[in-house]
Amino acid sequence: MLQKLFDFNPRTMTVRKEIIAGMTTFLTMAYILAVNPSVLSATGMDRGALFTTTVVSAIFATLLMAFYAKLPFALAPGMGLNAFFAYTVCLAMGYTWQFALTAVLIEGVIFILLTLSGLREKIVTALPLVIRNAIAPSIGLFIAFNGLQLSGIVVKNEATLVTLGDISSPQVLLTFVGLLLTGTLLIRNVTGALLIGILGTTILGIPFGVTHWQGLFSIPPSPAPIFFQFTLDQVFSLDMLIVVFTFLFVDLFDTIGTMVGVATKAGMVDKNGKIHNLNKAFLVDALGTTFGAIMGSSTVTTYMESAAGVNEGGRSGLTSFVTAMGFLLALFFSPFFLAVPSAATAPILILVGLMMMTTVKTIDFTNYSEAIPAFICLIIMPLAYSISEGIAMGTICYVVLNLLSGNRKKLTVSMCILVLFFLLKYLI
Repeated sequence: MLQKLFDFNPRTMTVRKEIIAGMTTFLTMAYILAVNPSVLSATGMDRGALFTTTVVSAIFATLLMAFYAKLPFALAPGMGLNAFFAYTVCLAMGYTWQFALTAVLIEGVIFILLTLSGLREKIVTALPLVIRNAIAPSIGLFIAFNGLQLSGIVVKNEATLVTLGDISSPQVLLTFVGLLLTGTLLIRNVTGALLIGILGTTILGIPFGVTHWQGLFSIPPSPAPIFFQFTLDQVFSLDMLIVVFTFLFVDLFDTIGTMVGVATKAGMVDKNGKIHNLNKAFLVDALGTTFGAIMGSSTVTTYMESAAGVNEGGRSGLTSFVTAMGFLLALFFSPFFLAVPSAATAPILILVGLMMMTTVKTIDFTNYSEAIPAFICLIIMPLAYSISEGIAMGTICYVVLNLLSGNRKKLTVSMCILVLFFLLKYLI
């Protein structure tokens, strides 16, 4: 039954590993339960309703990934895209949150059409091979940088942009304890090391004063205030076009980058560079975004934290099914799950970042026509805080460098079209 439902292979997979992987993925991305309502409520949307729509959107999309695409990827309303929704479209541009939801709905419908046409999968194959090889380690640096920020080890600085945080603070000290605990478990090859690390660090956070229990059970608020709230009077305006295009660009290449990176780490890429059920995964992503807009959420996307579950051995849809069940429990036991501090998940993100770096050895750093574009991707992705920008900059660099150095045979028509698309995005 598991084989039929989730592509579970009993010869190479174990139910225990899949369950641990799913729980690990959920706990590393559970922060979205608190963060997404906080960000989107700045637009005037009901915060309680946002919590429910965040959870329900994640359950719907992740279950679809489990049963249809049968891959260990988890989805939820995406970070970065929710900030663009709230702070740029609504607060900076002055549009209502209903306008922004309409843009997300249009984006989702366009993505469905692009996926059904096979165009999204063609875009993946259009990326230079060295950029595809650089995506996983680039995401690794991005995840690790995110973990360092969540923990307070790295903080913002007006002069240097980033600097070392207060090492003596309880949050940072607990992060280092969690890092040592989880690292020791990994070295000793303990099954479920990442999950045990999260739970153990959460418990240790009580005497540190970092873990705060706020109860156990809660009734989910109604999503009615933001459900199916669209405005159609500005659908054909120039601003709507710009907003939809931005959502499309960021979500398209964030999703491509995450899926390629996590699938590469999981060994799901065949000798021809193809990923099993990739187009199905793209369709799930598109349907998740459309459903999320109807529920009243910003763009739903595949989470790079799925790499945490993959590193625990998750390889089938059973992993994402368990993650979805975690979100279902969170709908009624949110105080318990929200008690897990960022100091408990930050060490996992840092270590998963390390694990994602292994594919960097496939890049030939002695060949500058390959090494420079790969390095641009590696450095831009974490420092620009964007998967899509890292892919775009690396691809542009690859095509332009090889044109200037006379290596035109390495380029394809689809690569050049992709670069024109990237340049169009920056010009707009």
